[in-house]
Amino acid sequence: MSGLIDSVQGVLGGWLTELVIGFVLLAVLITLNAMFMVWFERKVAGWVQGRHGPLHHGPFGLAQTALDVVKLLGKEFIIPSKVDRPVFLLAPIIAFLPALAILSLIPYSADMTLTDAQSGLLIVFAFGGLSLGGIFMGGWSSNNKYALLGAIRAVSQNIAYELPLLLSAMAIVLMSGTLNLTEIVDAQAGYRWNVFFQPLAMLIFLISAAAETNRAPFDIPEAESELVAGFHTEYPAMGFAVFFLAEYTYMFAVCAIGAVLFLGGAAGPLLPGPVWLLLKVYFLLFLMVMARWTYPRLRFDQLMNLAWKYLIPLALGNLMLTAFVLKLVQT
Repeated sequence: MSGLIDSVQGVLGGWLTELVIGFVLLAVLITLNAMFMVWFERKVAGWVQGRHGPLHHGPFGLAQTALDVVKLLGKEFIIPSKVDRPVFLLAPIIAFLPALAILSLIPYSADMTLTDAQSGLLIVFAFGGLSLGGIFMGGWSSNNKYALLGAIRAVSQNIAYELPLLLSAMAIVLMSGTLNLTEIVDAQAGYRWNVFFQPLAMLIFLISAAAETNRAPFDIPEAESELVAGFHTEYPAMGFAVFFLAEYTYMFAVCAIGAVLFLGGAAGPLLPGPVWLLLKVYFLLFLMVMARWTYPRLRFDQLMNLAWKYLIPLALGNLMLTAFVLKLVQT
């Protein structure tokens, strides 16, 4: 009996140790990514607009983001008097936590995956939809018309762009024959990256991903020019910071999924797998940042028309064509 107890304790201890280490690594990744992306976006914005961006705090202004974090930590968390307090406080957490689950499913190399689920891609999309609940909770509970309008916009936008996002990914699932992210990467061995066979699917995926993460030119739920800040208008200090952290985390997550689906994931010569994955992810992030500082914000009717009249039919047609070609090849 004692031997059985020792075995169970050993298994449980190992499982808990892996869980804690994985959680710590993900927390470090999320924090460093958010701090780097704030600096990176400022630098890219400065480059596009003929400015320098952050310069004066640390080398190349790298310490500017750390000082912004200190400023936010030092601010008082003021809660408006007429908000739905429990929902108001819970909303940023609900918006952020699903990102941890998504990042745990990404294969960072051939032997570095925290959760290697057989239906990994399906779980990614399921958890991605949960973040919308946090955005809607924040806008609904704020007792503010601008926040409510932003939340409603977020719901309609995410419903519209979730469809082309799923359809573009399903074309890759048909080609790979699996929902497992590691197996999708393995199916692209030998530089047979899916982007070479599915360029339209990748374009649709990137556009839809930008809309899903509320990035300009699809930042209608925030829209500072007409909604002050949209769904997080009433959130001060760390409440705002958590929403901001969630946005950059989901940007990293969707670009990591894009790299896995279309760019061979962590595959590449000479350098370690995680390095290749990060290079591909930040290349896609650069494209998203460039789009923000290059194109003006769409009107809401233009945003809906782009999804329902163009992206969804194109993604559906691409999926049907993929199925037809695969059927011909198999026969």
